[in-house]
Amino acid sequence: MPSVLIADDAAFMRMMIKNILSEAGYEILGEAENGAVAVAKYKELNPDLTTMDITMPEMDGLQALKEIRSHNPAARVVMCSAMGQQSMVIESIQAGAKDFIVKPFQPERVLEAISKALA
Repeated sequence: MPSVLIADDAAFMRMMIKNILSEAGYEILGEAENGAVAVAKYKELNPDLTTMDITMPEMDGLQALKEIRSHNPAARVVMCSAMGQQSMVIESIQAGAKDFIVKPFQPERVLEAISKALA
């Protein structure tokens, strides 16, 4: 099964994504509470896919996305955004994100975005 790294500064959000993906059979390799940790864990764990919150302390998701993509241009990253972050979402897609999911998470939409990004 594909492996996933979950990056979000809210533990509750990480747990929600983790539950949705675990139930669907994905392997959760690790979690990160900010962009800097996400980049370090990506390099260490080399997951098949990373879910990346846009707004995080220390290093935001967009910056982390760019770092991960410079380390591995083939990296698959799905961005997670709150409502009203359209400009950040567009910038993320331009920077190489495969898709985005909007909070509050709907399980079907999360799984659809993940499977599309992995295809």
